[in-house]
Amino acid sequence: MKREIFVGSVGIGGGHPVSIQSMTNTPARDVEGTLRQIRRLKRAGCDLVRVAVPERPALAPFRRIVAGAALPVIADIHFDAALALGALEAGAHGIRINPGNIGGDAKLKEVIRLAAQRRVPIRIGVNAGSLEKKHRGLPRAEAMVRSLLDRVRFFEDQGFRDLKLSLKSHDVAETVAANRMADRACDYPLHLGVTEAGTYLDGGIRSAVGIGSLLLDGIGNTIRVSLTADPVREIGIARRILAAVGLGRNGIDLVSCPTCARTSVDLIPLVAEFERRAARLRLDRRLRVALMGCEVNGPGEAAGADLGLAFSRRHGFLFRKGRIVGRVSAAKAIPALLEMIREMAAEGKDG
Repeated sequence: MKREIFVGSVGIGGGHPVSIQSMTNTPARDVEGTLRQIRRLKRAGCDLVRVAVPERPALAPFRRIVAGAALPVIADIHFDAALALGALEAGAHGIRINPGNIGGDAKLKEVIRLAAQRRVPIRIGVNAGSLEKKHRGLPRAEAMVRSLLDRVRFFEDQGFRDLKLSLKSHDVAETVAANRMADRACDYPLHLGVTEAGTYLDGGIRSAVGIGSLLLDGIGNTIRVSLTADPVREIGIARRILAAVGLGRNGIDLVSCPTCARTSVDLIPLVAEFERRAARLRLDRRLRVALMGCEVNGPGEAAGADLGLAFSRRHGFLFRKGRIVGRVSAAKAIPALLEMIREMAAEGKDG
């Protein structure tokens, strides 16, 4: 089990669930726009948010963002230790730095001292594109880990252990290899992600493979899906990754068949309608819901689902835990299934 830290009220490591992070993409000076985006991220299921502090004039609006944010705020700092000090003074709940570009050990010590005084954790981030020269002859995954552990020892020499660590590459195999090595080497919580992953589709797939592989190994305590897209879309992918590896906390885990010649209804638009309408549901538990196009893939194949819908050539069957509980026409099938979901969610809340 990894060492426990807290970013604001969110526990990371220890026995805490894997948390989801994102990063705002609004201009640093746009306080209200940033706060609106943070509220949207929270509604989508985000636990922590990172805000870039790229220059000293950004510190004043950053203070207002921290004060008004609906989530704990991590300051993203590069190149200037004074920005890290200013962000800490402004109330940041966490700091993300790359020690290799912060301006030297003397300045880094100042940041560590103030973070220790304020009991604010620091994330040490090492990316494949910013390795120290002394490690560049090694395979990149190994070089990333050695660079990271050098920095960890420096922090430990200062008596600071309120750390989380990240090792990211655009290359999925490098990311996975580096994090497996780091997991064996130390007990600090790990932040997972594939950096510069790309568009919604390509980046989502790349992130799912990299992050999901590590989570299935039991590695990782907090995750960020990095997409060239609205940050809110990152949260949807992150939640799906957690659900796919059995770590989902609430919401719907959708099971649907790929369709074939046995399919007796036009299932694809029905599943799309369900996804669209189910996205508005706010559930306090995780439900597995199946949508199947024929009797073969119906209650039998999807018996593990909490609720489901399967179709014959005459009508749809609603089922619960593998047992048929009603029949419905295709036109009324999705509303009926959504109503069953609401009822089951209410049962869990009452229980």
